[in-house]
Amino acid sequence: MGAGAGAVAVGTYALLRPGQGTIPLLPRPANAQDASGAMGETPEIVEMVLGNPDAPVEVIEYASFTCPHCRNFHANTLPRLKADYVDTGQVRLVYREVYFDRFGLWAGMVARCAGPMRYFGIVDMIYERQAEWTQGSPAEVAENLRRIGRTAGLSNEQLDACLTDAAMAQALIDHDTANRQVHDIPGTPAFVIDGTLHGNMSYEDFSGLIDAALAAQ
Repeated sequence: MGAGAGAVAVGTYALLRPGQGTIPLLPRPANAQDASGAMGETPEIVEMVLGNPDAPVEVIEYASFTCPHCRNFHANTLPRLKADYVDTGQVRLVYREVYFDRFGLWAGMVARCAGPMRYFGIVDMIYERQAEWTQGSPAEVAENLRRIGRTAGLSNEQLDACLTDAAMAQALIDHDTANRQVHDIPGTPAFVIDGTLHGNMSYEDFSGLIDAALAAQ
């Protein structure tokens, strides 16, 4: 898996701990006058879902944008699962972001910046370009993510507003923490198939579990 149990034990608290490392919780805006990063009202966190909301089987994926194993799952296994089960109305896939590091949080904020309809398209780009955007200083990583956002049609002003939204950052961290109190994932990617937690696996193993869940309906 992409991150071990030790990373999960540290949890998202480490993201906010004063003086943790040298990386700020949020990147500086490209235009320093654009955003204050002040905390506002707690925003609602929208669950990102693919597939028929009334599908007989629910799969929850827990994944980190900086996790190489998550990238491999999205490149090699998810397309087959989507074609065979999600697009055919048999599976509802809920995608939940896990934040083991601040870069993963920033990536999530960029992915959500264009709203639910464009979310998964940006997620695809984030995973496809993971080896590139995760390199460099924090400022370079932030600019790499902005570049992905601009490719998706977002403006610099929109991206700065999203990346410096302290209330959203806190709400996302709280949402991740709450989810992982329900599902004690040992690392990423992890999957909850009709209520049962599983680790990373091949398409064949995944397909077998889904078929069994469908047969049990």
